[in-house]
Amino acid sequence: METRSAKRKKMAQIVANDAKAATDRISDLPDAVLHHMLFLLPIKCVAQMSILSKRWKHLWCTFPDLDFRTLDPFQISSKNVKFVEFEKPRQPLDLSRMDFVSQVLSMRDKHSDIRVLCFRARLSFSRLNGLIRRAIRHNVRELDIEASTVCTDDYFNFPRCVIGSESLRVLKLKSGFRLPPSSVMRHGFRSLQTLSLSVVILNNQPSLTDLFSESSFPLLKTLNLDACFGLKYLHVGCRALEDFNLEKCYELEGLDISCAKLERMRLVRCFDAYSDQSWVKINAPKLEHLCWQHNAVTDMAMFEPSNLLHEVTVGFYLLTRDNSRSKLQSAVDLLSGLSRVRSLSLERQTIEVNFIFSLGSHSNIWNFSVFCCLLQE
Repeated sequence: METRSAKRKKMAQIVANDAKAATDRISDLPDAVLHHMLFLLPIKCVAQMSILSKRWKHLWCTFPDLDFRTLDPFQISSKNVKFVEFEKPRQPLDLSRMDFVSQVLSMRDKHSDIRVLCFRARLSFSRLNGLIRRAIRHNVRELDIEASTVCTDDYFNFPRCVIGSESLRVLKLKSGFRLPPSSVMRHGFRSLQTLSLSVVILNNQPSLTDLFSESSFPLLKTLNLDACFGLKYLHVGCRALEDFNLEKCYELEGLDISCAKLERMRLVRCFDAYSDQSWVKINAPKLEHLCWQHNAVTDMAMFEPSNLLHEVTVGFYLLTRDNSRSKLQSAVDLLSGLSRVRSLSLERQTIEVNFIFSLGSHSNIWNFSVFCCLLQE
């Protein structure tokens, strides 16, 4: 017969076994799994979890996806990131946030790579360049930065440290910055697949005819250019390019697109409406989707027809005082290159421009018949 003492020992053993069974199993998961789970949380929460144990501190110091856009700046204290104290900052808003970002990068395990670094800030160029250099040393794969200078009337110089990076796959920069000479840039970015540049200052080099050539950016598949101030001439011929977006380039006078693999193209609010020598040439045999909206009519348009065109949206405008035959002919030539498209959407002013041309061109009925056929499609 079992004694009372034996029963107690047996019960104590059962309790001990239950406690052992309740061990923290989440912490035993592989780093990659836990990093993926932490990626779903705001970075502030990830930082707070680093105080739980040495295991979670290690996960924080090697966390590869640093997206600081989710920060609430009024809750970050830059005093001591090691203990992750959160309170209202005593320093100016932007400085406190960037102190936190800088300290997070300085605390990283020197052997851990950064997969993604994203932040929005107002800072000096030297500080921005220092942050990018640290990220490059950690083999960053994606950089997404929106920055403004401390001096409101100044611009950034393009951070040249990214040009020779072999790990960088995605680069997104949004700020007022000046591009270095094309001869410096076109020999770098050998691994880049996505490039997005917004608010670019090009007053000293208005012609980008040799930057995006066939030999440069060998792996580039997506190119986004937005608000390129001073840009007058652009040639794009990257051999791997599949997706091209150009927006708010109001001074553009010449555009030459020659990409064998281009499938999607979007041009919005481009071309100098007051120029009398503007032109556009497009040769994209694999083009499937085209969005051409709110663009000024050029003086000359050459569009090589694509048999794969599936969906096109066209919208352009013509200044009231400028209804020259060359511009009207250019509008019709552009539409003629779309004769094989399956789905075509025309904005109202586009129809008006072509109607004006049809009234003033009694000897060129063929062009207007092409336009009518397009409407029937």
